[in-house]
Amino acid sequence: MATTTMASCPNCGYQQEPAAKCRKCGSLFAYGEKSTSSKVSAPPSKISATSARPGGAGAVTWSRRPSIFRRLYGVARWTTLAILVVAILLVLRQAPPPLVDNDPAAGARLQAKLGALEAGFAPGMHYELRLDEAELNSFLRSNLELKPNSKASEPKSPERGASALRKSPQVPSAGARVPAPAPGNPAAPSEADSTIEEVQSSVRDVKITLAENRVQAYVLFDFHGKDLSLILEGRLHIANGYLRFEPTAGKLGSLPLPQSTLESGVARLFDAPENREKMRVPPEIRDIRIQNGELLVEYN
Repeated sequence: MATTTMASCPNCGYQQEPAAKCRKCGSLFAYGEKSTSSKVSAPPSKISATSARPGGAGAVTWSRRPSIFRRLYGVARWTTLAILVVAILLVLRQAPPPLVDNDPAAGARLQAKLGALEAGFAPGMHYELRLDEAELNSFLRSNLELKPNSKASEPKSPERGASALRKSPQVPSAGARVPAPAPGNPAAPSEADSTIEEVQSSVRDVKITLAENRVQAYVLFDFHGKDLSLILEGRLHIANGYLRFEPTAGKLGSLPLPQSTLESGVARLFDAPENREKMRVPPEIRDIRIQNGELLVEYN
């Protein structure tokens, strides 16, 4: 007995003997075979599996490749975390204090210069007060109220000279304001809205170095029970009757600070309403700057 091969209609699934078209729905077998072959020949890179069932289209599964954006996001996330950890460690690592000139005779020279200023200056008279690095640091140690009270360890002669200068009817405010910018109000980048008194109350140590036309202030201050160091370097000058400090470099701990951060922090501290008038210099002072490694105060 001969076996007849049955053909299945690709459209309705009707079983019949081989023919040109389906007896039930009239679909052409040749059109159905062409459509099926085009589906099977789809690009293998996009189709991972194809299955056909009578009367239905083939099931197509698209393979997913790892997203490059997802990989970049993962790399950026861990890189940012690593940078943040390194930055915190550098901030907590104190920079070594600079070596400053500690001439034992600086206090006596300072007292003599302040006395000469008090006795020899008159309104309208040009006068220059020059302080070297040792004299400036002696003045700061005698007049700054640092957090650890160190007045007992300082010589009294510069203190008496500074006190007498503050009582002078003509120049006291000029002498008292000469070193004001040197501490640079150093916590400006981290405590931008603080007053000068708040910044000074947290300061533990201040050291000033002078080089050519620049001043560098090293400040050790207390930040929530942790001692941090700050180094600010820049230039001093007077603009429109106010003392200005232009930072050129700085470090918080061992972390270098960007120039934009330095300028923004110092400007906010100097221009704050509660601090601005404290930066006003007396009218008899024409200029304050660093020249040849000395602090120069010009009077007229």
